[in-house]
Amino acid sequence: MINLSRLLRDRRSDSDSLRYGIGEDAAASGRDRRPVVVWMSTRTCNLSCRHCYSSSRDREYPDELSTQQAVNFVRDLGAFGSPALLVSGGEPLRRPDLFEILAEAADAGLRCTLSSNGTLIGPSEAKLIRDAGVIYVGLSLDGIGEIHDRFRGMSGAFEATIAGIRNLKDAGQKVGLRLTLTNRTDSQLDGIFDLIVSEGIDRACFYHLVPVGRGKVADDLDPEGRRRAIESLIDKSLWLAGARPESEVLTVGNPADAAFVYRWLEAHDPGRAAVVWPMLEWNGGSAGASGIGLGAVDSEGNVHPDQFWQHYTLGNVKERLFSEIWSDPSEPLLAELRAERDGGRHLPADCQACSYLSICGGGMRVRADRVEGSVWADDPSCFLVESERRGEPAGTALL
Repeated sequence: MINLSRLLRDRRSDSDSLRYGIGEDAAASGRDRRPVVVWMSTRTCNLSCRHCYSSSRDREYPDELSTQQAVNFVRDLGAFGSPALLVSGGEPLRRPDLFEILAEAADAGLRCTLSSNGTLIGPSEAKLIRDAGVIYVGLSLDGIGEIHDRFRGMSGAFEATIAGIRNLKDAGQKVGLRLTLTNRTDSQLDGIFDLIVSEGIDRACFYHLVPVGRGKVADDLDPEGRRRAIESLIDKSLWLAGARPESEVLTVGNPADAAFVYRWLEAHDPGRAAVVWPMLEWNGGSAGASGIGLGAVDSEGNVHPDQFWQHYTLGNVKERLFSEIWSDPSEPLLAELRAERDGGRHLPADCQACSYLSICGGGMRVRADRVEGSVWADDPSCFLVESERRGEPAGTALL
């Protein structure tokens, strides 16, 4: 996760200690902190989104965690020292015990965020979310009006989500937008940033597609499209500094973004680039992410290295505590991911030779696994060209 607003214009964030090691409670590096955990609290969802990584539908899934099992899980996370819990779905508001579990998580010392499609958040739900101690609600948008509705499979979904945003804002809840960058949504960025200003949105996260669930490779941006999208997000982040400076912009799911943003700063503000480099090295990109500083638990209690790695299960919290599963030195994939970050010996040759390995970490291994069929293949989302990997001075593409 790359906070463009922090890197480009030094907008401070409550998450700086988790993301860049800034603050008294920060770990020695991104590899040394306890994992932020994504909990897919239910697969049930009132929408049918075309790129949903969990292939959720409007039906019941009988083997999901019970209330008590979920409470035991979040209490264990708190005792383990996990800094944050992101509650996702499906649609979390389809769980009738959601607010009880959120309150338990807050009591356990977890910073809780909620990921929702927003269509079920009326005034009373907004107040319940606020009162449960949620620090931030991220609502998914794929564009403006009918563009969003087509992605979500429901006419009127856009207006229902906007109503949810307004209800949350009226309740005094911090709220943000989440958009997945695809070849159908990249044209929507202008409208999304106008919406950030008009609705007073606090945060916008732009996710790179991981082709799992209903997400397809055919929907993904090609390398040039990805470059254009990140260049546009850089420009719009700087524009937002004047239009609504309290808002922040982040990209998620592509460690190569760190190198691209750093090179942009080298070309435009070398002094700022020098400040940003150690922040990005502390973060480490994917070297401190999946299986290390990021984990996931699905609705049935299965533990995964991240929310996209659902084809590989590490254990189940119905049978063992998350903390025990995560700390098991005999788990093969976790051991390999963690050992890899100490030497880089399994990474593709291009990654090992790249000038930006220390801030990228070698790409998303789950994307390589799903697209190329090998955990240690090239991440197909890397959009750096060879001269950039060699660290040659930024050319006209960045100017």
